[in-house]
Amino acid sequence: MSPRLVRALALPLLLGACAANGDFGRLKPGLVADDIHAWVGRDAARAVGAPISAYPLTDEERTLRDLGYPLIELPFDRARWYAIINEYGVSHHFGYPVFTLEEYSVKLMDRHYRSATARYFQLNTDIRNDVVRIPDFFMTASRVLDLDRKRAEAFHFVSGLTPPEAANANARIAENQLVVGWVQRSLVERSEAYCFALQRLVIATPAPMAVEVERSLTLLNTRIAENRLITTGQFAPPVASCGAQVAGGPVVSK
Repeated sequence: MSPRLVRALALPLLLGACAANGDFGRLKPGLVADDIHAWVGRDAARAVGAPISAYPLTDEERTLRDLGYPLIELPFDRARWYAIINEYGVSHHFGYPVFTLEEYSVKLMDRHYRSATARYFQLNTDIRNDVVRIPDFFMTASRVLDLDRKRAEAFHFVSGLTPPEAANANARIAENQLVVGWVQRSLVERSEAYCFALQRLVIATPAPMAVEVERSLTLLNTRIAENRLITTGQFAPPVASCGAQVAGGPVVSK
């Protein structure tokens, strides 16, 4: 592990979470390395037993991973003291944590709030943050996938292409697809978790703000449905819909 990375990981432990995080839950610039999220492609490939490319990341591929990470990280892990460790992938070197549907709801309900409405506000904020992040990620993803298609076509015109060169190029193409698919799956899982949490809030602490949260969740599901670039494979399940009906009737589950 490089001295810079050691310093980056140690700093928030010494100074606290506020020192490590800036606006919108992002790490402060001084703690961010160029390839901080390079592990996202590595873990996506490992999850399906695919080879990992030895090629360096392009600017677009790096941006893809940077924009994708906040959409696969659990919302409640943002702005925590250990956030920087997660950002660098150190805390899950041997695999990314398995997502559980109830986890978000449990953390939302267990965390102390002075007002029950504050839980609705937190839920709505997390949903809206995802909605805001989606366009930039998928615009970048479209560019990366388009460049990869051109890269694959270029195989026929490259003189003296060696097997290792072809293997690394194909591995990177697969990695990029898996990263996009991973984000798509994560968004579906997050939507389901938000829905689950909303249903529990409506039962535990009914509040008018439930209607606003449901609208935000509907918008999130619309954005998910509009951005399905990868439609096959382990990381691309069907788009989910929320079963919480709080605007026009009781809470129901499909």
